[in-house]
Amino acid sequence: MNFDLTQEQQMIKKTIKEFADEVVAPGAVDRDRSKEFPADIFKQLSDMGMMGLPFDEKYGGAGADTTSFAIVTEELSRACASTGITYSAHISLGGAPLNLFGTEQQKQRYLTPICKGESFGAFGLTEPNAGSDAGGTQTRATEDGDDWVINGSKVYITNASYANHLALTAITGMEGGKKEISAIIVPTDAEGFTIIDNYEKMGLNASNTTELVLDNVRVPKENLLGKRGQGFKQFMATLDGGRIGIAAMGVGIAQAAFDRALRYSKERKQFGKTLSEFQITQFKLADMAMKIELARNMVYKAAWLKDQGRPFTKEASMAKLYASEISMEVADEAIQIHGGYGYMKEYEVERYMRDAKLLEIGEGTSEIQRMVIARQIGC
Repeated sequence: MNFDLTQEQQMIKKTIKEFADEVVAPGAVDRDRSKEFPADIFKQLSDMGMMGLPFDEKYGGAGADTTSFAIVTEELSRACASTGITYSAHISLGGAPLNLFGTEQQKQRYLTPICKGESFGAFGLTEPNAGSDAGGTQTRATEDGDDWVINGSKVYITNASYANHLALTAITGMEGGKKEISAIIVPTDAEGFTIIDNYEKMGLNASNTTELVLDNVRVPKENLLGKRGQGFKQFMATLDGGRIGIAAMGVGIAQAAFDRALRYSKERKQFGKTLSEFQITQFKLADMAMKIELARNMVYKAAWLKDQGRPFTKEASMAKLYASEISMEVADEAIQIHGGYGYMKEYEVERYMRDAKLLEIGEGTSEIQRMVIARQIGC
């Protein structure tokens, strides 16, 4: 068992940590308030070769592994969780299904622009009446000659305003009384395709969260992603990988909250001592550090299993569940250590809690993760 990062992983970690500290972090507070999408940051990440990090070089990727993707997501999220979720969704929800299920022609046409940073990656799954119950999909794609004609809507879709195309799920027929759900690649500039960006969110304010409305959107049948009727299995596999990204985000946010709490505890004096000299504060910080380390190790294990081609569904769900919940816990304790200052936006720690909450909801709620884990252990 080797816990050392490879030379390549160490280089990526050093590069992205410096970038996060010097470029991403300084504008995080302003972006949270202005809700400005960090387009300039992603232009630089593209120039650094990070936008297609885990994908094959022949599509413009860097040929790196899932652990490297997790490292980049963690470091970006530590500096600015809005940037972190944009990156995570770009790779794991936008690029991954094309990479996993696309034909060679589809990869060349649709994955390559994602890897090169010419288009953001996005994935259309959630609907107004199909959140945790993804099988409740109502969007329909009907055959008309050589085309699919798609009608329906999607909600809470990340990055769609900046995507040239995205894969989405739709009912393509009925089989034995059950919905036949397929995945179809749809250009976002197709006639009848409307993207609405007007959500008022609790956190992650600089990320792009949209509603999609499809009114007789016509795409060629060749845009079917993978096999017809395999859409449910495809998005389940996509979410398995995406949960590693969400877990890495949780570690990054928790690390940021811990770093600020530790620094503040060494500066703030009460009753003639710094807060860090009180045992109660030391115990809080020790627990925070322990939970972050455990979560990070869970992320790395799930990523390693994925890269080995071994089953990782259980480990990805465990990592996502634990990391998202400790992210909230650590942010809460960081606010508590700051006292009244922690409640004020000036000290930033309240932002970590607002941003962390989505991690317990997105890509499968904590309750869904427990269901997945229960099934995996044979319940």
